[in-house]
Amino acid sequence: MDQMYQFLSKTIKKLSQLTKPNVISLKAIKPNGKNVLLSYITRPFIVKENDPSFYSHTNTWECLQIAKIWLNHGFNVDVIEWDNSSFIPKKDYNVFIDIHSNMERLAPLMREDCLKILHITGAHWRFQNAAEMKRLEELYIRRGIKLQPRRQVPPSNGIEYADCATILGNKFTKDTFAFAGKPLYSIPLSTTVQFPYYKRDYHNISNNFLWLGSSGMVHKGLDLVLDAFSQLPSCNLTICGPVRSEPDFETAFYKELYHTPNIKTIGFIDIRTKKFQEIIQKSAALIYPSCSEGQAGSVVTCLHAGLIPIISYESGVNIDDFGILLKKNSVDEIIEIIKDFSKKDEKTLEQMSRGAWNYARTNHTREKFSECYNKFITKYFF
Repeated sequence: MDQMYQFLSKTIKKLSQLTKPNVISLKAIKPNGKNVLLSYITRPFIVKENDPSFYSHTNTWECLQIAKIWLNHGFNVDVIEWDNSSFIPKKDYNVFIDIHSNMERLAPLMREDCLKILHITGAHWRFQNAAEMKRLEELYIRRGIKLQPRRQVPPSNGIEYADCATILGNKFTKDTFAFAGKPLYSIPLSTTVQFPYYKRDYHNISNNFLWLGSSGMVHKGLDLVLDAFSQLPSCNLTICGPVRSEPDFETAFYKELYHTPNIKTIGFIDIRTKKFQEIIQKSAALIYPSCSEGQAGSVVTCLHAGLIPIISYESGVNIDDFGILLKKNSVDEIIEIIKDFSKKDEKTLEQMSRGAWNYARTNHTREKFSECYNKFITKYFF
């Protein structure tokens, strides 16, 4: 009975910690009398920083860090969930930050001199929605397969209501918002994990490739990659992503996913595990022809792992001279590029891998994120 009581007590406590509060209020140690409203996610302020959720997506730590930076500058910070449609401000806010859904609703309720900042984490919704539908249509034309969209974004006029925006992305991402004529400040995506530099045996692994992604298999180009590698029997593909969560896709590509000798489907994987480390050490490159991103976390993760990126322009990550940019995102182009890549000499592959790793260590860290966000705040207030 005592054991059952302890179990129930722990369960109730855990569930209460997971409940999303309406508002989380944070007080600056040395307040300057100004207030920030942050419409993002509340979970980072409920769980401890050693919680696994801090490593499942970059936004958990980034949201927490944004609040900390404002607090360090003397601003009190209130945090609400990005999809909180009932919150009404009861105090004067000098700064209002939103990632998508609340800017249009709450901006008119703010004081006249409130700085309204859209924190952009993806391409503009019109671009993203059209890009995914185009990929689905192309799949139907190519193979007669009809699948449902997975990455459609609700319409929002947030950028029109904002005074400026911070943006996780590069020129591609910025260009999808350029029509609004608002100042856009680039903040580099952070990372949830860093890897040591792995010395690879490219003589034996130059034909081993990885696809790593989250939901939206067609959106992120897995259908193209599967169609390409099913025609490349001498090249090996490992798939890490939640394929089983999209049963229509899994059924349509069941043969390629599970009954094609050179293709191995792992499914969802924790990138902090030894198993994932073994996969990346035996892979030479990432293949990722996504149709729309802010700045693809899977690409940044693989750069930190020293994998050579073969990615779409729409992935939102700069690859300089250490990667290969897909121009057409077609099956034929992927086949051609994979064949050429497999013929590259070991020295070239080593240089590209080292370049990817160095770039990630320089540009996509938590320290770099903080530095750039601090510079942004300083521009407006100090």
